Amino acid sequence: MLDFKLRRAQLLAFQDFSESLAQLKIRPAEFSVLAMIAQHPGQKQTTIAEKLGIKRANFVFLMDGIESRGLAERRKEKNDRRSHSLHLTSEGERFVEQMTALWREHENRIVSRLGGRENLDRLIVLLDQLLGLDREDSDGKPARLAQS
Repeated sequence: MLDFKLRRAQLLAFQDFSESLAQLKIRPAEFSVLAMIAQHPGQKQTTIAEKLGIKRANFVFLMDGIESRGLAERRKEKNDRRSHSLHLTSEGERFVEQMTALWREHENRIVSRLGGRENLDRLIVLLDQLLGLDREDSDGKPARLAQS
């Protein structure tokens, strides 16, 4: 029963999130990449891929799409020309602001369904316990959005 309820809740939240992002024609994986680049400009491509659990080939494909939209760019490292650092473009910075606003609206809908912020905080603590995370390691918010 627990597995079923967790899965249904995940599907509901993910569907709402995906529908929110569809307004900007962006997928959740692209959202995560852009949020990480915004939070850690200049970080290596391989580091962000590892942190997000995205295979190298898939990450290159994701970055190709993000780059072709003019939202971010890869820059060769001075010391290691095989390595690329990732940076938002000016357009990408504006896009992340729009993306953040949509994410907040999505989160507010979920919080409302839970009956308020206190219930969300309790749920996050319980999920962190289930996942074996220290509360200081996870605040439940994607990269840059945690600062907002």
